[in-house]
Amino acid sequence: MGVNLKQETIMKVHLISKKLIKPCKPTPSHLRTYKISLIDELNPSMHVFHILFYPSDQVVNGKHITSLEESLSQVLPLFYPLAGRYHKDEHYVDCNDKGAEFSIAEVDCKLHQLIGPEVKPEQLNLLLPLEIGAADEPTNPMLAVQINKFQCGGLAIDFNSPTYFPPQNLGPIQFGVSRTRDTSILTKRFVLDKNAIYKLRERLSPEWRNEHPPSRVVLVSAVLRQAILLSDRKKHGKSRASIIGQAVNVWETTIPPISKYACSYWASTSFLESTADESYALECNFLQIVSNMRRVTIQGIKDCERILSDREFGRKVLIDCEFEVAQKSDSPDTKVIWISNWSKFEDYELDFGYGKPIWASLVNVPLQDFMTLMNTKDNDGIEAWVSMHESDMPYLQQDENLRMLTSQLAG
Repeated sequence: MGVNLKQETIMKVHLISKKLIKPCKPTPSHLRTYKISLIDELNPSMHVFHILFYPSDQVVNGKHITSLEESLSQVLPLFYPLAGRYHKDEHYVDCNDKGAEFSIAEVDCKLHQLIGPEVKPEQLNLLLPLEIGAADEPTNPMLAVQINKFQCGGLAIDFNSPTYFPPQNLGPIQFGVSRTRDTSILTKRFVLDKNAIYKLRERLSPEWRNEHPPSRVVLVSAVLRQAILLSDRKKHGKSRASIIGQAVNVWETTIPPISKYACSYWASTSFLESTADESYALECNFLQIVSNMRRVTIQGIKDCERILSDREFGRKVLIDCEFEVAQKSDSPDTKVIWISNWSKFEDYELDFGYGKPIWASLVNVPLQDFMTLMNTKDNDGIEAWVSMHESDMPYLQQDENLRMLTSQLAG
């Protein structure tokens, strides 16, 4: 099923059509300007793409495409900012109903040639309607969807508050995201299936006998953190101080709760800092790494409870800590690792009339030392998409423990 590395597939994508899908009814004048929230201000301007792969059970014809276009037009009034355009200097979205971009493309290979154990994330970027960083000009769409039709008939579909967190006209934290693709950043996919998860829990069972076992996300985060610390020492010849930034879902944790119908980027970040000596000690202590990762996750959730009721504390959690870590990340003596958990996204339940997807993927993301954790299709393992500088990635791929646990190693 996978790509044979000795005869690597060179995929070509041919754009067939591109149009703007406008909302089925205009946005009311009093909603024309949408000021972004403080959390949005701090994040870099970039598209967050998601690719869903569907099998070739059904023939895709003009009727299917028209149905998708009409559905998008019908839903846009509910998410009206996505049909507008972002003005980065003024920190607002002009909800002008310009529309979402909708493209059709043909791919000159079969679906099974692209997906599989040896999938190359940089090839997946060819399926995107836009560059990831092309998100902050007045002409850039807020939402873009592209239907990629494979030779076999398979499909791949791309997806990309202020009331609670008023904007403060702050510039985004610099993560080095550019409008063009940075080829020095590589993304690799590491899959830890249910057997690997079971082995990890078995290693911890004596210590966790009287407690609820660590989640899959905590276990995989700990494995990758240990591997990254070890590979970092091998590259630099010494252990460095380290910081783990774990994204936390604000939506489900605040007191009072945020409405489930609120639309924005609702995430905070909890941090775990270790000195160089502590990082060295953790390299050989997987149990301690698991305990630390679990603790920082629980603390992050607890902190989010207060960010609405205590604005000073909220500013510390949402702003001050982020900027402080961003400054430390520039130090040659500190390794900063960012983790985002997408495992609760119900990707494999998304049915747009073609059945449920056979795979959900990310792409090559231009963020250094950044990992995103997703569910496997069977919902019992974790796919870790790890982005690192090209000089760092070989050290991570050579980590013996990671190689032993990883059932499928990308690239």
